[in-house]
Amino acid sequence: MAVDTSSAGGAAPVPVRDRRDALWLAGIWVVLSIVCCFLVALVWGPHMPPGAQSTSAASQQFDIRVLGTIATPVILGVFLYFGWAVTFWRKRPGDETDAVPIHGNVRVQSTWIVVTSVIVLFLAAFGTYELIQPAGAGGGEGPQPIWKPPGTTTSSITSWTPGTSNILQIQVIGQQWAWTYRYPQFGGFETTQLAIPVGEPVQFNVTSLDVIHSFWAYTLGVKADANPGVNNVAYTTAYHTGDFQVRCDELCGIWHGAMYDTGEVLSVPNFMAWTKATAIKMASVTKLLPPYALTYDPTTIPAGPINQALGLTSAGGGYYNPADPEQP
Repeated sequence: MAVDTSSAGGAAPVPVRDRRDALWLAGIWVVLSIVCCFLVALVWGPHMPPGAQSTSAASQQFDIRVLGTIATPVILGVFLYFGWAVTFWRKRPGDETDAVPIHGNVRVQSTWIVVTSVIVLFLAAFGTYELIQPAGAGGGEGPQPIWKPPGTTTSSITSWTPGTSNILQIQVIGQQWAWTYRYPQFGGFETTQLAIPVGEPVQFNVTSLDVIHSFWAYTLGVKADANPGVNNVAYTTAYHTGDFQVRCDELCGIWHGAMYDTGEVLSVPNFMAWTKATAIKMASVTKLLPPYALTYDPTTIPAGPINQALGLTSAGGGYYNPADPEQP
C-alpha cells in the first residue's frame, strides 16, 4: 500500500488508499443524501402518517417530514460506512497484520460535537415552536390549556354558531368498553356517534367514567388521555369531509381491542342538520343524563337505562357488557 509521507510535524503517515476511501465515502454520501432528502421531503412526505385531514394531523405530518429529512443523511451514513467496511476493509485470507493505530483526531471530534449540538439545539427549538404555533392542536393539554387555536374565545356551552370565535365543544366520555360523545351546545345530548363540521375549530373535552382510556382519532391527529375525574382538552380543525377512525390507545381491560368506532367530518349544513335530528332522537335519553359537567361521578348516574338507550348493554346498572367473561 502506498503511503503519503508529506505529513508535517512527525504525524503518523496516512495511507493513500484510506484517504481516497474517505473522499469516495464523502462524495457518495453527499450525493445520496441530497437525492434521498428530496425524496423523503417531497415524494414520501405528503403520504406520511397521520395524513392531512385536519390542522393537528397536518402539523404532525410536517413534523415527521422534517425529522425524517434530518435523519436521512445520518441513516445513509451509517449504512454506507458499514457497507463500505464490509466490502473493502474486511480482513483478507492470510492477512495477519494490524490496522494503523489511531490516537484521537481533533478535527473529527470537533466536527462531531458541533454538528450534533446544532442538530439537538435545532430540534429543541423546532419542537418548542411546533408545540406553540399550532396552538397545541391534537394533544391533550389538561383542563386549562395554555395554547388555543388562533381567533377562538372561551366557548359558551349554551349555543354554537358556525363561523364565529365561539369554539364548538364536544365531550368525549370513555368507559369500558365504548366511547360516547356529548354535545353541550345542542341541548346536551349524548350519542355513540361522533360528527364534527369541516373547517370549524373543535374543542374535545376528554374524560372517563371508570379506568384510564386514551381517545385517539388517528387521521385527525388527535390523542388525549381519558382519566376519571379529569378533563383533558385537545383541539383540531378538519380540512376535509369523510370518515376517521377512533380507537382507545391505553390498555383498559379485556375488551380494550374492541373499543373503537368511526367518526365523520360533515359539511357545516349537514352537521347542523345532524345535530338537530340527533337532539330530537335522543331527547328521551337526554332527560336521564346528569347536568352537563366536565367530569362525572359514575356512582350517581343511572347507567343501565342510559346505556340501554344508547345501545350499550350493561349489567346491574354498571358500565360492563353482561356477555363479557370478566366483570369487575
